[in-house]
Amino acid sequence: MSQEPAPSPAIAFAGGPALHTQFAALARELHARPYGVAAAPARVVHLALTGGNSAAERAGLAQFCALHAAPAPPEAASHVQLECAGLRLTWERHAEFATYTFILPWRGTALFEPVGALPLPHDWIARLPGQVIAAVQLALVAGEPPPETVAQSLGDHAIVGGFAAGGLAQLWTNLHPDHENFVRMVVLGGAMWSPRQAGRLVQRLLEIDTYTMMALLALPLAREISPAVTAIERNLAGIAEATTSADALEDEQALLKRLSGFAAELATLSSRTPYRFGAARAYYALVQKRIEELREKRVEGRQTIGEFMERRLTPAIRTIETMERRLETLSERASRASDMLRTRIDVTLAAQNRDLLLSMNRRARLQLRLQQTVEFLSIAAITYYGAGLVGDLAQGATSLGYAANEPLAVATAVPVIGGLLLVGLWAFHKWLDRD
Repeated sequence: MSQEPAPSPAIAFAGGPALHTQFAALARELHARPYGVAAAPARVVHLALTGGNSAAERAGLAQFCALHAAPAPPEAASHVQLECAGLRLTWERHAEFATYTFILPWRGTALFEPVGALPLPHDWIARLPGQVIAAVQLALVAGEPPPETVAQSLGDHAIVGGFAAGGLAQLWTNLHPDHENFVRMVVLGGAMWSPRQAGRLVQRLLEIDTYTMMALLALPLAREISPAVTAIERNLAGIAEATTSADALEDEQALLKRLSGFAAELATLSSRTPYRFGAARAYYALVQKRIEELREKRVEGRQTIGEFMERRLTPAIRTIETMERRLETLSERASRASDMLRTRIDVTLAAQNRDLLLSMNRRARLQLRLQQTVEFLSIAAITYYGAGLVGDLAQGATSLGYAANEPLAVATAVPVIGGLLLVGLWAFHKWLDRD
């Protein structure tokens, strides 16, 4: 059994500074997933499962080790290789999925056998956590079997492949699940073929199939949200057209309310896609890289795996990228339409406020005129009563024996009282204007 090395102690070389706290972890990361060694002939069974978790997977591995008297894997391991019970098992934990690769000794003469008949721990495999997203049965053969044997083993579907690894090997597959849902692959090694070269090629082929399926996970999501996105596009176009003909504030507010509803729906759709669509791009880039590393050479009349993926996988990824761009464009359009409607509503409200202020100014001027009219009437009334009081005083003085001319006193008091009231009112207005 081989597994990740134990963490190195945080010590420095003689006379040097202390090691960084993450030095050992970072150094192990470079060698976390080494290429396997596969000597031909051999059978390889590969499973990729999503929906599990590392704790349950490690617990299952510990159970497998206990059944075969092998040491349990470390708790923090993300890559474990076990050799027991006549097979080699490699487990890898990735971000979204885990892979289990079994390398079995060659038995029989057929390129492929039913998976249920292979010497695998079927009961243990049945209890693995998660759901199978990719399954491969690969025949690693030394020498060259007759071409009709490969064609018969891969079935009626179109066979793709050719020379790989600079011509040292041939690889053939149809990339189509068989009746047991396994994709069948054949790798034929030449005389200069080494177990390490075979292990690298086998791992690349298994990763191509696994990453392809993981990249395609975003396609059902893109198709699922496509009708809703199309409806939002149509409704946004209708709102933009209605905005140009909207006159009343109520119409604009109704359009803004509708637009807010579509924006909320669009935000809900957008929240479901970033991770899945971003992961699809990353997996697609890995598929392209692994195909490049195959160094394929075309055989006349057959598609290479790279050509097959270019025709089949690339359009699916383009669909996903197109949906991603549509969501981004719709978000921008909804934001611009919302800004435009809010601006129109703000302008309309400003015009209404201006009209309201003008109306208030007119009412204030009318009130001022009425107040001034009332003030002059008040001066006349006060002058009248003041003159009356002066007349009463003059009449009283006459009764007491003083010589007082009542009409003259009243006539003199009227301009004096009126003038004093006018001067006082003018001074009061000046004081108000100053404050």
